[in-house]
Amino acid sequence: MREYLRPDSLGEALGHLAKGGFTVVAGCTDYYCRPDARPFADDIIDLTGLSEARGISDAAEYFRIGALTTWSELATSGLPPQFDALAEAARQVGGVQIQNAGSIGGNLCNASPAADGVPPLLMLDAVVELRSAAGVRLLPLDTFILGNRRTALRPDELLTAILVPKRPGRQASRFLKLGARAYQVISIVMVAALLEAGADGRIVRAAVAVGSCSPVARRLAALEQELAGRPLSGAPLSATLSPAHLAGLTPLSDVRGTAGYRLEAARHLVRRALDALQENLR
Repeated sequence: MREYLRPDSLGEALGHLAKGGFTVVAGCTDYYCRPDARPFADDIIDLTGLSEARGISDAAEYFRIGALTTWSELATSGLPPQFDALAEAARQVGGVQIQNAGSIGGNLCNASPAADGVPPLLMLDAVVELRSAAGVRLLPLDTFILGNRRTALRPDELLTAILVPKRPGRQASRFLKLGARAYQVISIVMVAALLEAGADGRIVRAAVAVGSCSPVARRLAALEQELAGRPLSGAPLSATLSPAHLAGLTPLSDVRGTAGYRLEAARHLVRRALDALQENLR
C-alpha cells in the first residue's frame, strides 16, 4: 500500500523525508511526464500545503522566492527590472494551467537542460536554500544543478527558497526562447541577459546565460567581461559577440534540432537580446 502525504508544515515534511523512501512533488507538471511514470507507483510527499515555502518577499540584501511560488505568481510579481527576464520566462512555460500549478522550485529540482527557470536565475546569481531536519545550507545555483536531471540535493533535503541578490543600479533584462511554436513547447534554445548601466552611460555589469545548449545552462563569462565598460550609446553591442564567446556551449542533436542549428540559434538570440537591452537603457 503506497503512502500519499500532504504535510501542512515544513517541519512535518522534513520529518517524513528523513525516514527515506519518498518521492517529493509539488505541482506534478513534470512528475507524470516521465517515461517511467505510473500512478500510485511511489510513496509521495506532496508539498503544496506548505504556505511557508510560497511567495516572494523583500529580505534586506536580497529577494526571497519561495520554492513553491508558481509561474503565474512570478509572471505578475511586479519585481524590479532585473527580474523581467524571469517574468518573461514564466509567461512562456506551458499554458495557463501549467503556469498556475508548476513551481519554480520544481523546475530547478527537475534539472532538465531545457528548464526555463534556470537561465534567468543563473543570470541573477541566484542561491538556493536547502533544508533538512539537521539544518540549512545555501548553494549557488550553478553548483546546485550538476547535469541532466542531476542536482546536489540530498535525499533528506528540500529546496525551500531561491535567494537573489539586490542590485540597485539601472538595469534591464530579457528572456528569449526558441521553440517549434510560441507556447506549450520545450525550448530548443533559451537566452537570458541583463545589463546594468552606470551614471556615465557605460555598462557596469553584464550577465548572459544560455539554456538548452549544454547539459546545464551556462553563463557566457568571456562575453560578459568584454561588455563591461562599453558605452551604451556606441556601436551595437551585438557586434561584440564572436564564435569564441560561445565556445563553452555543447549542444546536442535531437528531434528538436541539430547541434549546429542550436549553436547558430543561440548566436542570433544573444545578439537580439543585447540589442534590445542596449536600446532599453540608452
